[in-house]
Amino acid sequence: MANFSKSSVPRFSVDVYQNEYLPEGGREVNAVVTVSATGGGTTGGAPLPAEAARHVPHQRDPAHDRRAPGGSGHGTAAGPRRDAAVVLMVDCSGSMEYPPAKMRHARDATAAAVDTLRDGVCFAVVAGTHVAREVYPGDGRLATACARTRAEAKEALRHLVPGGGTAIGTWLRLADRLLAASGAAIRHGVLLTDGRNEHEAPQDLRAALDACAGRFTCDARGVGTDWEVREVTGVASALLGTADIVADPAGLAADFTRMMEHAMGKEVPDVALRLWTPAGAEIVFVKQVAPAVEDLTGRRTEAGPRAGDYPTGSWGDESRDYHLCVRVPAAGLGQEMLAARVSLVQADPAGGPPRTLGQGLVRAVWTADAAASSPIDPQVAHYTGQAELARAIQQGLEARKSGDLHGATARLGRAVQLAAASGNADTAKLLSKVVDVVDAATGTVRLKAKVADADEMTLETRSTKTVRVNRTHRKKP
Repeated sequence: MANFSKSSVPRFSVDVYQNEYLPEGGREVNAVVTVSATGGGTTGGAPLPAEAARHVPHQRDPAHDRRAPGGSGHGTAAGPRRDAAVVLMVDCSGSMEYPPAKMRHARDATAAAVDTLRDGVCFAVVAGTHVAREVYPGDGRLATACARTRAEAKEALRHLVPGGGTAIGTWLRLADRLLAASGAAIRHGVLLTDGRNEHEAPQDLRAALDACAGRFTCDARGVGTDWEVREVTGVASALLGTADIVADPAGLAADFTRMMEHAMGKEVPDVALRLWTPAGAEIVFVKQVAPAVEDLTGRRTEAGPRAGDYPTGSWGDESRDYHLCVRVPAAGLGQEMLAARVSLVQADPAGGPPRTLGQGLVRAVWTADAAASSPIDPQVAHYTGQAELARAIQQGLEARKSGDLHGATARLGRAVQLAAASGNADTAKLLSKVVDVVDAATGTVRLKAKVADADEMTLETRSTKTVRVNRTHRKKP
């Protein structure tokens, strides 16, 4: 495993959990790969290089002001390269006026996020309607976070008023242009919406997501209950961010603060999971399974002979789990082969070869011993169940919406059973607001006659969140 030399940047480890034994004729190898980044800075984010730090305007600098359009005093991204950039996209469509407090809470939440930015981070605020408009700092530039620019941004937020439609793709494309102009290594967006994407065609949003994928990460939040869950979760999924509901607008400020603190902790950008497989082998699937289920199989980019990269985004001090399934050529009893080499690699911004941050091996051994080949590794079994749990919730809610009450009862009952068996207490609690649980162990439930929109949307939005295997039982082979 290769480690960074700077103590402020996390060190990576790659651990593989699997039952490597296959029966005669067996071909599918499953493994859970835990990637951990530890030892990074506790304040979130690597410090600015000394040269860049000297240019951060903690106090008013007349020379710096002259570089800003109109002498407004906001720092721009035209100077030394910063380590991170953030664009905050705030829904300002007409629906944000109802109830009237919603827009105020959105302004307060964005102000809280601005306050959480650390000095030296480039940032901008975008007002989103049926068009996207940069409200701070303006002119296609980004400000550099300091006490003065934070105050200016918060003053600009006070003038946001609702009016117009919703075209999320335009917001994302403007964020992409701003973040690209920043020159920052870590590029992040935060998107808040309260309504459906009604003023652009679905294919336009899809095209915007395809254009932005891999260029920046984005957390998405839906406020209230009038937005479309699949649109918000689709943004987060495509851009490797998080999605959640804030049913009560009064909770936005706390949520935005937590979200921005997490974003400020990202220190290593553009990391990919690289899988090498031997001749004749094929990847069946690659899924992130913790902290949430995210299928990465279709996001592969080729990385040399029999190797492919799967994007994971930026990393701070954290740990994630991935479930891999590889189909290998059958071999004789007693034979052993390397089924896959798993590497964590970071792209070189200069275009050189990527840097290897950690590595693990997935093995296959053919045996006639049924006692050795029959057991499913506990980690693999656990996350197979968690992925089924997410599917059962989504299918059950879809059946409920379509009027298929029998199908909804069966699928949501299975979800209750899986949540109970895996110890996923958070999901079990959300399910209990949609169904009356008669017997969790058998999955016997009754659909509730009335379910609050917020409860149903919360369950759907958070359906992919998983609970991890008990660490005391996580033993490598």
